[in-house]
Amino acid sequence: MLGRVPKRQGNEIDDAVLTITQRQAARLEWPLRRGWSRVYFFVSVSILMLLFGRAVSMNVLEGGRYGDIARRNSIRQIPQPAPRGIVFDRFGVPLVSNVPSVGLVLSPSDIPRDDDGRSRLREELTGTLHADSSLVDVAMGAKADGSVPQVLVKEKLSQEEMITFLSRQKDFPGASLFKSAYREYADSVIFSHVMGYEGRIDDASLSSRSDYLPTDMVGKQGVEKTYEDALRGVRGYSRVEVDALGRPKKVLGSVAPTPGSDLVLNIDAGLQKVAYDSLQSILQERGLSRGAVVAIDPRDGSVLALVSVPGYDNNLFSEGISGDAYRALLSDESKPLFDRAIAGEYAPGSTFKPVMACGALAEHVVDEHTQIESRGGLSVGSYFFGDWKAHGFTDIRRAIAVSSDVFFYTVGGGYGNIRGLGVERMKRYASLFGYGAASGIDLPGEADGFLPDAVWKKDRTGEPWYVGDDYHMSIGQGFVTATPLQVVDSIAAIANGGTLYVPHVVSQIRGADGKTAVVRPEAIRSGMIDSSVLRIVREGMRETVTDGTAQSLGSLPLPVAGKTGTAQFGTGDRTHGWFVSFAPYDDPQIALIVLVEGQEGDETYNTVPVTKEVYDWYFRERLGVGKTETE
Repeated sequence: MLGRVPKRQGNEIDDAVLTITQRQAARLEWPLRRGWSRVYFFVSVSILMLLFGRAVSMNVLEGGRYGDIARRNSIRQIPQPAPRGIVFDRFGVPLVSNVPSVGLVLSPSDIPRDDDGRSRLREELTGTLHADSSLVDVAMGAKADGSVPQVLVKEKLSQEEMITFLSRQKDFPGASLFKSAYREYADSVIFSHVMGYEGRIDDASLSSRSDYLPTDMVGKQGVEKTYEDALRGVRGYSRVEVDALGRPKKVLGSVAPTPGSDLVLNIDAGLQKVAYDSLQSILQERGLSRGAVVAIDPRDGSVLALVSVPGYDNNLFSEGISGDAYRALLSDESKPLFDRAIAGEYAPGSTFKPVMACGALAEHVVDEHTQIESRGGLSVGSYFFGDWKAHGFTDIRRAIAVSSDVFFYTVGGGYGNIRGLGVERMKRYASLFGYGAASGIDLPGEADGFLPDAVWKKDRTGEPWYVGDDYHMSIGQGFVTATPLQVVDSIAAIANGGTLYVPHVVSQIRGADGKTAVVRPEAIRSGMIDSSVLRIVREGMRETVTDGTAQSLGSLPLPVAGKTGTAQFGTGDRTHGWFVSFAPYDDPQIALIVLVEGQEGDETYNTVPVTKEVYDWYFRERLGVGKTETE
């Protein structure tokens, strides 16, 4: 029994030993766990404090800057301009083309906000890329809220400038290239007043047209302005992801632009050139500088030619005219920007007489057989109203042919036993033929001309209307004014049998969808004068060429009818010379007026040589009459 320990007792010893071992291990581990926990705690708290502080800094102190960056690093819609429609003459000759170009735009929302960054950007743009400093200032002064999406600061970058920009794009934050095109006009000076020009949209137009952008071009004059909505097309867009500097990173999609509609004009480019060259030649020969030519088709009012001399180079405007060049045009005494054909208001002189003849016959003041003697003028009291020569006895046909002032004094204001039309009836008949109101031609800037009456004169001058005023009005002088277009339109109505048409420059509008809109003839009024009256007046105008003041036109291969005119202006002996006509006499297809402004004295026939040259070309080239076998 010696050496044996009870089983229960051995277990108690093992438990005691184990308990002592665990306690000893616990004493060893607790100091170790407590030290690392403290380190971990302090490190964690420090990191959290740093993160919290950074979050506060980013959201409170630098929140604006990072908000801008976040907004700028987004998706943009980049506009793609639509190709502008092309303009053709009646035979398909293009009068303008679109030349691709690249400009430089600045996005206000992408411009650096700090002064140093803005200063560096401005210096780089104006110094390196030669951007317009005033436009750069506009972009930098705009709000960065996207209300001003882009400002065009430089047009038509050179190849070197584009390479510089692309190789150093990081130096131009907020700037980007802009693909566009500018208009290049053919024979620009000759067609300038018909075509007009396009230019950058101005602030006033931009504020009233929400569908335009500051980078858009817009028609400023001529058909470019009248038909702006048809020519401009619909811009497209590219959806692009850009970075914080506004640089495109990824194209997400695009909508192609819709090209603008093409225009087909009634203008005959060949006729326009001949008319311009002929008028310019005689003006230079006589030391003059100003005049106009208008040709229309009396059958429907189509404008075949519209020339104003001097013209101007409209390419200067489409390419971005300089301030010096623009000031030179404005200061030019001959006023090349002024369209004399539709906006010049002149005394029509004797070209007014065919209309007065219509009124006198229609009102039975005279008939076709009435003879009135001209001894060189009329005496009324102490006043003498002269004729340009003594014509003897003339009937109404002869009076038109030789341009007898005495005959028209008499039918206008009355003399002897003939009671004249008087101012009210003269005004009424002149109005019927289009005087005193704009014709409605599809070009901007048309003038109304003017027809006076007794009430107007009393209000204007405080004086009554005298018989002398009737006399002056009856020969197209005094207070009467008209544009060359109005005069030729009135004669076209006589030529075609009594229909006054709205003159139209544009014939067709051809859409990008293949559809064509035809501009139909539009009559202002018709049947206003008895056909027998018009026949007598036309016969008088024909006699102007066969036995009157324009006999040099008798050598043309087709018969022409016309009327010369000379109108005094100012206080000296300067006059405006006119010749209005239609041809062929028995089948009128063209009515033509030539104006020479400011000639000396009675140089009545400056206009007739131009008329002859224009008709000679037109008969040969368009009507096929008078061509030789070699031609």
